Parts: sequence; C-alpha cells; structure tokens
Amino acid sequence: MTQTQTSKLLKGATGDWEMVIGLEVHAQVTSNAKLFSGASTAFGGDPNAHVSLVDAAMPGMLPVINAECVAQAVRTGLGLKARINLRSTFDRKNYFYPDLPQGYQISQYKSPIVGEGEVTVDLRDGDSITVGIERLHLEQDAGKSLHDQHPTMSLVDLNRSGVALMEIVSKPDIRSSEEARAYVTKLRTILRYLGTCDGDMEKGNLRADVNVSVRRPGEPFGTRCEIKNVNSIRFIGQAIEYEARRQIGVLEDGGVIEQETRLFDAVKGETRSMRSKEEAHDYRYFPDPDLLPLELTQDYVDDLAAALPELPDQKKARFIADFGLTPYDASVLVGERESADFYEAVLGALEDRARDGKLAANWVINELFGRLNKEGMEIAASPVSAAQLAAIVGLIGEGTISGKIAKDLFEIVWSEGGDPRALVEARGMKQVTDMGAIEKVVDAVIAANPDKVAQAKAKPTMIGWFVGQVMKASGGKANPQAVNDLLKDRLGL
Repeated sequence: MTQTQTSKLLKGATGDWEMVIGLEVHAQVTSNAKLFSGASTAFGGDPNAHVSLVDAAMPGMLPVINAECVAQAVRTGLGLKARINLRSTFDRKNYFYPDLPQGYQISQYKSPIVGEGEVTVDLRDGDSITVGIERLHLEQDAGKSLHDQHPTMSLVDLNRSGVALMEIVSKPDIRSSEEARAYVTKLRTILRYLGTCDGDMEKGNLRADVNVSVRRPGEPFGTRCEIKNVNSIRFIGQAIEYEARRQIGVLEDGGVIEQETRLFDAVKGETRSMRSKEEAHDYRYFPDPDLLPLELTQDYVDDLAAALPELPDQKKARFIADFGLTPYDASVLVGERESADFYEAVLGALEDRARDGKLAANWVINELFGRLNKEGMEIAASPVSAAQLAAIVGLIGEGTISGKIAKDLFEIVWSEGGDPRALVEARGMKQVTDMGAIEKVVDAVIAANPDKVAQAKAKPTMIGWFVGQVMKASGGKANPQAVNDLLKDRLGL
C-alpha cells in the first residue's frame, strides 16, 4: 500500500479502517420543458404554476418524451467518456409519496441510456484518481412537500414534478471525503461546460445520495448506508466524515451496520436514520407500458459528439502544451468555464501569445482572481476587462513597465478604468532602460553602502538587497534585469 493510500485510512481504537464511497448524483437537465410534458422548468414560480395535466397524473394522460432531454443525457455520457446505449427502456419505480402524484416514478432500471464511463479527478496534493461511472439514466423528479406553511396540514408543490433528472452513479472507487468533494466538483464542472446542467446546488439542481461503508484494509466491502439528498459539496465531505466515524464506532463496539437510508443534519453536522434501505424488488420495477423503448442511431450520437465543446481536461492539456502553464495553474483556470473563457479572451487580445501566455495566466489567477475574491465579486462583474489585462501583460512582456509598476497600473485601471497604454504614457510610468540613468542610481547605492558591498562579495545572494534598493531609488521604474547585470559587473560577482 502506498503512502498516499495509507494517509487516507481512518484510525480507530482497534486499528486502521478504510472508507469506501460511491455517489449517486442527481443533476437537473438543462431544458425549457419537463421530461414527459411541455410544462416549464423555470425556477421560482408560484406553487403549482408549472404543472401540466401529465405532471398532475390526471386520468388518461400519456407521457411524451422530450427529445432535448435525451440529447442532453447523450452529451453528458459523451463528456464522461461513457458508452452510449443505442437502445434503452423506461420503467416504473413504484412507491407512495404525497408529492409523487402518479404513485410511481418513470425511471430507467435495467437498460439505461448511458453505460460505463470515467472521470479523472485532480487532488490538491498533485495526485489524480480515476472514478468509474457505473451508469447514467434519465428519470422524473418528484414534487415538493411543504410542512411549515400551515399548522395542521402539509402542502404539496408540483412545480418540480416531472422535471428531467440525470442520475449519474459512480462506482465505489472513492476512498476519502476529499476525493468525494473533488469528484463532485469535477463532475459539476463537466456538466457546466457541456451546458447539460447548471449545477446550481442552492436551487437543488445538483444533489447527491452518498453511499458510505468502512472495512479493514484489504477486506471485502462492508455494509453501506446511503445518505440522501446532500445539497452542497462541503456538506458531502462532512456527511462522509461523520458517517464513517459512526460506523467505525459501531463495529469497534461489537455491533453490526444495518443497511439503511440516512439524512444529514447540516446544523448538527451528523447523520440520522431515516428508514431501512429499500432493495430494487421493493420498488416493483416493470417496463412503462406507455413508453416505447428509446432507440437512437449511431449517426445521431456522432452528430452530438462532433458538436461538443472543448472539455476541461482537453483545455487543461492545451494550456500546458501551448503556453507552458503548470498543471496547477491550468487546473485553476479550467475549474470554471467563465474563468477559462476570460483567460482565452486575454490570450486573444495579446500581441505575442507565445511570449506572454504564461505571464497572462499568473496575472489572471493571482492579481485578478485574488482581487475578485477579496471584493466578493464574480468574474462577470470584473472592472478590468480581458483586453485591459492583456494590455498590462503586454507592457510587461515588452519591457515597457516593470512588474511593480504593472501592479500600480492594475490598481488605476481597476479603480478608474482607461486604456493601460495611454495611462502609462500620460502618467510617465514607463520603465527606465537608459543605462546611463540606471548606472547613476547603481553607483549611488553602492557608494552609500560600503559595508554591504563587502558582505555581497562574501555572499553573492546579497545582490538581491542591492536590486531592491536600486528599484526603490528609481521609483520602481528601472529595468530589473539591467539593474541585476550592472550590479554584478560593479560588484565583480
């Protein structure tokens, strides 16, 4: 077992334990209409405002498949490098719940639209893991029961009833809460790049059922418990940590883990039992008699594949290959589509992409993103445009201004706006490259610090102190490379 694998083990009172985690992510399909009706999927309408006769399960109403939802599921499958099943079927999953007006959910059981795939997940320590995808199937969402609107009655809002969901089921390949959080983050990024789900967890458009079990390293899988409907990436991590510790405690006390469904209480940071876990036979699955099998052609799948956007992994590889970015910087830039688009817009405005592409990445990540985070702003609201940032980067790249002056210039553009090149001219911010002028400053600094000269000759790294003094004396306008070269010459280093 490698050191990385060992570090993921949990220490119990009687030895080490390993978590085994699988996730079922429910992603709301980006579509204007529901899966089997023409009712709107818009968020935030009045209760029961977006409900057709089909969604309300009125007698004699028949479902009609929404072709765009099918296309979105296929696009997602392609983005997950998964097998697309040209023939799939819809089944009825029977259970009673007040906000499920049909008394069953139309889902896919034995023959889903998407089969096995995989997601590559980068971790903070530089490692990466591959999480297998078991399947992706289409199904209807249920409505919503409201228990706090009336003192004696529960109310039902069917606006979500019939909204298309993709259930993306991972294999039990995840071994820590960090891996789980990174997996959901990456999955959300892929969906947002594809435009198949907006990933808005606050609206419930992306939520996860988390399956957790523990075992001694190398032993068979333990009994798992499922934590239902966790709606934030942070909560997914917290729920896994608590549930794994709970199971270890039960087992070390000589108890047995019962397979059950649990809920995560975000306020208390703990899971609690909801009901014993249903098995597939409890739902009495059978093919939906109102829906024919869904049959796709390979040409249809190929056409959708040809129109896919560049996905995060491809974009990351291109940024590294073309502009020499580090894997970490490339990962930060592709983490959100808006961030990658902004960087691409900066690249598009650069005069010398090959020279300044890496520098541009540093400025986008460190200066721009750092300032946006500090101000609590989204990238769309940035007062510094891609073209303005490209101009600042270009001025550094060509040696017109130093990095220090560039930071002052960025501050001016952030606060006041304007064309960076015109501002440099108007405010006399150009870097001094006149060797005669730089020599005078260098000579003055050396003459004023004879003790430091002796130290520098004994310890050449002291030259950095001299560079700092010269830059300070020149108001940050001296060319740092010219200063460095001159000091080496004067000090005989």
